[in-house]
Order: sequence, then structure tokens, then C-alpha cells
Amino acid sequence: MTSFNYTYLLVDKRPSGVAVVTMNRPELLNAVNWEMHQELERVFIDLDSDKDVRAIVLTGAGRGFCSGGDQKSLDKVAIPSPTRAGRHLIRNILEVEAPVIAAVNGAAVGLGATLALMCDVIFAHSSARFADTHVTAGVVAGDGGAVIWPLLIGPARAKHYLMTGEFISAEKAAAMGMINEVVTDRDVRDHAIGYAEMLASGPREAIAWTKYSVNKIIKQYTHLLLDTSIALETLTFASPERREAVAAFAEKRKRFAEK
Repeated sequence: MTSFNYTYLLVDKRPSGVAVVTMNRPELLNAVNWEMHQELERVFIDLDSDKDVRAIVLTGAGRGFCSGGDQKSLDKVAIPSPTRAGRHLIRNILEVEAPVIAAVNGAAVGLGATLALMCDVIFAHSSARFADTHVTAGVVAGDGGAVIWPLLIGPARAKHYLMTGEFISAEKAAAMGMINEVVTDRDVRDHAIGYAEMLASGPREAIAWTKYSVNKIIKQYTHLLLDTSIALETLTFASPERREAVAAFAEKRKRFAEK
């Protein structure tokens, strides 16, 4: 039995073997500060060590899934190693043996989109939207977006969305194969929990090792790209042209969308 003690995450472990992890900063659409990032790194290790947990649901409190990194908070903290932190978060999601089901109840942006798309199965409410908006802040898509978007929708489409920061509706994401299903007739969290309970009742080792086998593809690309993209993101944070470039790009993108 694992004892869960987090500040920014709620963990509800159910008798069915499903653990529901809720990112809990609803006043900021569950934006990730440094402490929450550390908890997200740790929660998948904690759940993996608890053999009563057979499936995991990841969702957000309130009306959003996760709006990405809380830049105002992160700018005030000297992060010891952003490359290490980013690598460990993605690795821990991929390594946990229990299947992870995303219940995307609202906007999934930047790191929030990465967290959703790195899950094994992704359900989204019809109001949900996805975007990797790193470039609109003048930085490289370094937290895993450059890894998972091309795998899900192909390099050409991925480069478009990663280079523009354009939002994708839940319906369009499902049509492109980026997510599994749009949920319109019930609460997406309840739908994801029901699906997780179905998997939790199945043959544990068969499901875990099937996930492990498929995830070797994602891990291969993670090893290839993640350290480089995070390092480049760190470099672009310090770019002197970042502020001016962001303002100019936002205006040009707006004019292009209006054509």
C-alpha cells in the first residue's frame, strides 16, 4: 500500500484497481509550476510501485486539463536541470506498467498537450482543444512535443502545428488519429474511469507487456530527440530576440488566419 502525499495532485485509488490522478490548480487551468512538475515526475513512480494499481486515469480539475507550464512561477525558480526534469517526467509516464488513460476535460496546451498525448489511451470531451504553443512564446517545443506529435499525426502535420501553435479541436484530433475518442454523451472523466476499470479487470501481465512492447517505439524516439529539444528550448528562452519575435509572429499568424 502506497501513501500518497501531494500538494498539487489529487490521487483517488479505487477498489477496482484504478487510480485517478487529478492535476489540481483549477484557478490557473492546472498550469504546472516547478513543485507540480516534481510531483508529476514522482506520482508515476509511486503508482508503479503499488501493485494494487492496475490502471491510471490522468485528468485536470475544473474546466481545463492542463494549460502548460506556469511561466510566471517557473521564471522565479532556478531549476537545477530542466533537461533531467523533462526527461524523467516523460520516462516515468512511459515506464509505468499500468495503462494510463487521459481524460481531457478541457484545454491541453504545451506541456499539458504532451502529458495527454503521452498517455496510452486518450479520451477528450467535445469542448477540449490541443495545442503546442511553445513557438508562440518564442521557444522550441522541447518538453516532448517534438517526440509525440510526429508519431501520432505524421511529420508534415506535426511540423505545421508545432511551428504555428495552432489549436486543434477534439473532433479534428480524433479524425487525424491523434486521440482515441471524443466523448459527448457523458462526463469524459467517468468514461475514462469506466474504460480503465475494464482494463484493470483484464489479464495484468498481458496488458502491461503489450503496452511495454508498443512503447518501445516511443522510447526510441524519446532517446533520439528529447534531450536535444529540451536543450534547444533552454537556449531559446535566453534569446534576445524572443520578445520582439513573439509579438511580430503573433500578429502575422492572426492576419494569415483571417485570410
